[in-house]
Amino acid sequence: MRPFACSLAVALFACSPAKKGPDAPPQTVDLLAHAQKAVAAPDRDAEDRALDAGRKPAEVLSFCGIGPGAKVADLGAGRGYTTELLARIVGPTGKVWAQNNKFVLEKFAEAPWAARLKKPIMAGVVRVDREFDDPLPAEAKGLDAAVMVLFYHDSVWLETDRTKMNKAIFAALKPGGTYCVVDHAAAAGHGLDDVKTLHRIEEAAVVKEISAAGFTVAGKSDVLANPADTHDWNDSPSAAADKRGTSDRFVIRFTRP
Repeated sequence: MRPFACSLAVALFACSPAKKGPDAPPQTVDLLAHAQKAVAAPDRDAEDRALDAGRKPAEVLSFCGIGPGAKVADLGAGRGYTTELLARIVGPTGKVWAQNNKFVLEKFAEAPWAARLKKPIMAGVVRVDREFDDPLPAEAKGLDAAVMVLFYHDSVWLETDRTKMNKAIFAALKPGGTYCVVDHAAAAGHGLDDVKTLHRIEEAAVVKEISAAGFTVAGKSDVLANPADTHDWNDSPSAAADKRGTSDRFVIRFTRP
């Protein structure tokens, strides 16, 4: 088990303030239970449900501190699996900016992404077609959280200016805002070497780059860790086959001071 600064056990029972009116006293929300309810929604697509066991979205998104009313960015939204869950979690009082770049849209995502956006549950989602170097529009500011799920390694082989990207994410978050990154772990010492061949990245390399933008590490979770993973196989969805959802993955919660 990897050491981590803030235990998953603590994060899973974290509560988020919520109000029902301008003068109402603050209440608390069990973030894990709230996320589990979103995951269990009966109107979710069967293809999305099939990914849940391998992705553990309720545990991951509650660890990231996302709750009702939050303003969130989903970076590298792809076909929208995580985006839809975020829309369900933040609810009608929240908002989700979901970003994809031209390459992802043209090669993989445009048709299923456009179809998903027509679902009523996605009413609070803003489609953002922008490159990763400058991923969010000016109106996406004061955000509570940003997430990048299984996509940071792609930003590397796509030759994104990640210094610029991470600084832009920092600027979009409010002080105390959270930047959560989930990705497939590369073997120790491999750094960025495997980002295209195996679709993996070393955790230490991600921490170094994002910390350089001003973020601090607030917590790490081992909910998606797999010590049995040999870190030598390609875990992209098209190549992983029956291994999909079993890679050793890290979950890091960064905070803007």
